[in-house]
Amino acid sequence: MSGPSGWFARLKAGLSRSSSSLTERVAAVVSRRKLDAATIEELEETLIMADLGVETSALLVKEVARDRFGREVTDIEIREALAVAVARLLEPVAEPLPHRARFRPQVVLVCGVNGTGKTTTIGKLANQAVAAGLKVVLAACDTFRAAAVEQLEIWGWRNGVPVVRGKEGADPAGLAFDALERARAEGADLLLIDTAGRLQNKQGLMDELRKIVRVLKKVDPDAPHDVVLVLDATTGQNAHNQVEVFKDMVDLSGLIVTKLDGTAKGGVVVALARRFGLPIHAIGVGEAIDDLRSFEAAAFARALLGLESANGG
Repeated sequence: MSGPSGWFARLKAGLSRSSSSLTERVAAVVSRRKLDAATIEELEETLIMADLGVETSALLVKEVARDRFGREVTDIEIREALAVAVARLLEPVAEPLPHRARFRPQVVLVCGVNGTGKTTTIGKLANQAVAAGLKVVLAACDTFRAAAVEQLEIWGWRNGVPVVRGKEGADPAGLAFDALERARAEGADLLLIDTAGRLQNKQGLMDELRKIVRVLKKVDPDAPHDVVLVLDATTGQNAHNQVEVFKDMVDLSGLIVTKLDGTAKGGVVVALARRFGLPIHAIGVGEAIDDLRSFEAAAFARALLGLESANGG
């Protein structure tokens, strides 16, 4: 696994589509111009176009302009100031997925629309947990999608951890119950549960997820201990809708944002942080097994604005 400076380089490369689009626009707006009302308005529009959201963009520009209004500024100065403001906004939500040692196993229910990278994310989380010396069990509760079950089994094999699966079409809640019973019997530290993400029938999915939660509580009244929503950054503003939909279904405790390397919409992470205030546990910038890392506010902000890391990495 690469060190901090190596990770920042990959983060910056992963966010290059988002950052190059944003930095070019910022440069076009503010390069060697006074920060007047017209420049501020253009800068705000630039941030909105980068998916930071209307309210968030207004807030950030106001902060940047506070002690610079009427001054001649450079794009580097503005990007540095924006990075500080973005990091300040992100800091309260930058929380790694907690390790709840008092629960054995800690039960993490992983939700998300099909195609967000949910199953792959579970595989990567399992890999990190095993590397940290934890005993892990996976549960393939997206029982109507054979491909999802097979994918999770591949991740189980890679990580050397058991995968609890049922017959195609089996009751997901019953399978979650069996998985938790098995994880307890085997003294596992962590149970990661993959779930369906079919939004075509929202009511059916809602009933299914709520039933899983009810059944888990029969084994452990505190379970699930974490309910994590995986979002695909390439969907941009649609990610907001997904958070709203899943918040109606289950008590979300945190977010993981994937596929940031495949989009110019990386700014959506900032908008999500401000709108929902949910912990952002991790972000993904590629397919490699260690391309999912804990979310760090300052590193993300600087990479998004096309800057070097604070320590020069």
